[in-house]
Amino acid sequence: MRIHALHRLYEQRLSQSTRPFLARGGRIKRCLNCMLLPYLCICPFKKNVKTNSAFLLLMYDDEILKPSNTGRLIADLVPDTFAYIWSRTEPDNEMLQLLNDPKWQPIVIFPAEYSQPERLIDSTHDIATDKKVLFILLDGSWAQAKKMFRKSPYLDALPVLSFSPQKLSRYLVRKAVKDNQLATAEVASLALSVLGEQENAKQLALLFDVFKENYMLGKERKPLPDDLAFYSLQRG
Repeated sequence: MRIHALHRLYEQRLSQSTRPFLARGGRIKRCLNCMLLPYLCICPFKKNVKTNSAFLLLMYDDEILKPSNTGRLIADLVPDTFAYIWSRTEPDNEMLQLLNDPKWQPIVIFPAEYSQPERLIDSTHDIATDKKVLFILLDGSWAQAKKMFRKSPYLDALPVLSFSPQKLSRYLVRKAVKDNQLATAEVASLALSVLGEQENAKQLALLFDVFKENYMLGKERKPLPDDLAFYSLQRG
């Protein structure tokens, strides 16, 4: 298993903390790579996929420290995954260089109702084929994501891709404010589907299901049943 951007950002953010991170479940011993309890660890079953997309996770302050965060699942599969702590006034210079690099087509993924109409793009016609797509995900609570979207001037000129999924989010670890709000990994799976990478989207969705199920089992200290997605991931 490779060490990726989310692992490095976790260590960086942890080193900057002046007091222990006290989120619910923060004192439980976990695998530091997948954040699951050791007996539920899924690290041996992760694998890179070949893809024409990349992801940039812009994370709200201590989001990277939360065991329930699903952004790391994206980096587990997609080699070109970048992650930075959000700042309105002092954005990371490396991130700004990435956004301005002509080899990428940066696209912010966010609900259409919060965007100016002229920024919205059609997923089937407006994505360039001569550049590698860099999907930008705003990772935090719903209130934090809206704040990041409104108060990030360096994102204001970028196109916005919106999804309106018909089914409710399957993520039960953290309750969404609205029924159609998705976990970060779910959004990334939809983005891969837009590019026609159905197998990659399926693989990420499966990894998400396994993480969700194992996380909930860990909260209740239950063993693995015989019918979980975990076994599909093993066979894959």
